[in-house]
Amino acid sequence: MKPQNLICAVQFAAFAACISMRYTCAVIKSFRHDGLQRFFKTGSKAGIQPTHAKKLRLLLARLDTSTTAADMNLPLWGWHPLKDDLAGHWAVSVNGNWRLTFTFEGTDAILVDYLDYH
Repeated sequence: MKPQNLICAVQFAAFAACISMRYTCAVIKSFRHDGLQRFFKTGSKAGIQPTHAKKLRLLLARLDTSTTAADMNLPLWGWHPLKDDLAGHWAVSVNGNWRLTFTFEGTDAILVDYLDYH
């Protein structure tokens, strides 16, 4: 086998493994916020702040492939645990007072919400 064909075969195998994991591993299983769920599934901005769409798309894409809350701990995302009634949940900053909150059940993100803290 030629070296370039071997590289292509290895890349394809890695891609296929990634695709198969995408459908069997970590995914967002449930939402608390209907507008956020609609945005995630269809791209509709009805129910979210349209100026937040770009950041929400990035956050949701990362969350959808995360297997733990710590996977969302990226620079400038303001990742932090929540307290009191939401103990066990985590938040990342969207913009200003707006946060994306979530928790995990095993390796799946659940109860994903979009909140204005004030």
